Amino acid sequence: MSETDLTRMFQCFYRGNPSRSNRSGSRLGLAIVQQIIVNHSGRIEACNYPAGGACMDLLLLRESLG
Repeated sequence: MSETDLTRMFQCFYRGNPSRSNRSGSRLGLAIVQQIIVNHSGRIEACNYPAGGACMDLLLLRESLG
């Protein structure tokens, strides 16, 4: 993914390189996922692997058991 894609992919309606996808959709999925995670005091991050491919990390805090 390009650096632009990595920084904007969680924005509502963002569409990366249109030549790489022939699917239609609302382009809300990752924005909704991010909001759910933020509402649970977490975060989601995306990065590229040096050898190719991408990774998304979902980080949530474990609640104390009391």
